[in-house]
Amino acid sequence: MKAYTVIILTLLAFAGMGFHYDYNCEWKAPESANKIKNPLKGDQKAVAAGEALFLQQCAVCHGNKGKGNGVAGASLNPKPANFWKDCVQEQSDGALYWKLNKGKGPMPSFSHLKEEQKWELVNFIRTFKK
Repeated sequence: MKAYTVIILTLLAFAGMGFHYDYNCEWKAPESANKIKNPLKGDQKAVAAGEALFLQQCAVCHGNKGKGNGVAGASLNPKPANFWKDCVQEQSDGALYWKLNKGKGPMPSFSHLKEEQKWELVNFIRTFKK
């Protein structure tokens, strides 16, 4: 009985130290997605259009500031991505585009959006860099 108590306490201690699985950082796009080029890269009009679209389509889960703390996201498991995280910003534009198009888990596919709109969202997501 004491051995089980020690194991349980050890596991609880590790859990409290911040060792956890980060779904949003572990979700990898296929290598082929990295070859997809962003046709709107550097286009400030695309960033502005992406912001408007983000506020309509994404902010309810990801929050207005992209930190994964939107009202609807609070009940989701896994939680929505925090776009400020390095693990998100280090992904290629093509990988972000691929994820928008495919969706996974509680995040729906946004394949219904026009190609240009998806790239506008990618460009806006890039504004969350530190």
